[in-house]
Amino acid sequence: MKFTLDKQEKYVLFQLHESKLDATLTPMLKTEMVTLNAEGFRNLILDLSETKYMDSSGLSAVLTGNRLCKEAEGVFVLTGLSDHVQKLIKISQLESVLHILPTLPEAIDAVFFHELESEFGKEEMDS
Repeated sequence: MKFTLDKQEKYVLFQLHESKLDATLTPMLKTEMVTLNAEGFRNLILDLSETKYMDSSGLSAVLTGNRLCKEAEGVFVLTGLSDHVQKLIKISQLESVLHILPTLPEAIDAVFFHELESEFGKEEMDS
């Protein structure tokens, strides 16, 4: 599986460099996301701008990433979705479950906004 990781202080940008996300790649993708979560990264941006096709196993990997981030009180953001991938998510009725943004800058902004909300919530509880 070809991908790049850009580990920042508040998030990891995971860019998949594959045209298909199917059963041959999803075990590796899930393993990478579990590893990142175990390293303490709770916010993950998955950039699928090079991925033109995804099947149900790819969708399962995306849901795994979403669950891991939520359990860590972080946020999982999908960006760069092709028409095919968007249709699959819509057909699966997951557009309300997943955090999807059209561009990478918007995805990064969403992570920082989530972090600000989390910090603000902690301050509210402490006072």
